[in-house]
Amino acid sequence: MKKALICGVSGQDGAYLTRLLLNKGYKVWGTSRDTGQAPANLERLDLGGQVDMTTVSLTDAVQIRRLVDGVKPDEIYNLSGPSSVGLSWQEPQQTLSSIGLSCLNLLEAVRRADAEIKLYNAGSCECFGDTLDGPADENTPFNPVNPYGTAKAAATWMVRNYRQAYGLFVCTGILFNHDSPLRPNDVVTKKIVRGAARIASGDNRPLQLGSLAMRRDWGWAPEYVEAIWLTLQQEGPGDYAVATGEYNSLESLVERAFALVGLDWREHVIIDESLFRPAEISLNYGNPAKAARELPWTAKSKMNEIVEMLLENERAGMLRGMRA
Repeated sequence: MKKALICGVSGQDGAYLTRLLLNKGYKVWGTSRDTGQAPANLERLDLGGQVDMTTVSLTDAVQIRRLVDGVKPDEIYNLSGPSSVGLSWQEPQQTLSSIGLSCLNLLEAVRRADAEIKLYNAGSCECFGDTLDGPADENTPFNPVNPYGTAKAAATWMVRNYRQAYGLFVCTGILFNHDSPLRPNDVVTKKIVRGAARIASGDNRPLQLGSLAMRRDWGWAPEYVEAIWLTLQQEGPGDYAVATGEYNSLESLVERAFALVGLDWREHVIIDESLFRPAEISLNYGNPAKAARELPWTAKSKMNEIVEMLLENERAGMLRGMRA
């Protein structure tokens, strides 16, 4: 039985990856700040009680080494840290520490471990900034424009440094935007879908959004965790861009969500300039050719299907709430 340690098990990707690994017969450990109860996302997937939870601070090098030496995992998945670009502007120091230092501590723990351990680090498309010259891949230079992207870029480079210097099986998946019903409510895609469902149910309060001009590459999280797992199943380590290869504007996503409930979004959405970010990326999309060729992995769900799945889940949740 393979053993996996998931740092960030309570998040969207952590929960879906846990389900995938359990279905493949893994023994799974997960890190959390509070082990009093199973994380809500694991409960939502009916995985509560199937993961050995442990409390640890990933910014504490001693705690990390003790954890890794105690569990002796075959695979470590570093999915921890904040995932909000907007929040990274409000808490830049915490963002840099929780992403960069956590990754460094895990790399050091793997380097010093007696057993051979494979490490996966969750990177981000935010490392690239704007991709106006074409889709970004593993060789595209980094040009982050926010603290979150800067922290992810630093972690990605540390993984490459340790792989080259020490010959470790350590990898980064450069993940482009991906969503699911497990996304927090403050993520813009979830906010849009919830707003459309709410207004369609009779609550006519307008939905307030920032700029709708940005264009992104949106995928489906349950599919993306398959690419995460496949990355550590290769004969050798490497980095992979994980994306659909297509992009859509946020305005088209809003239009799609409201059209699915029979509404014209222009009658229900207010653009609030206070929600604009200090530095916004106008276009960001990826080239997943290497992942398709080597893992192999290809995204199946694209933006229109993703919005429909999110909306169906949201409306089903509202219906359950009314019946309760």
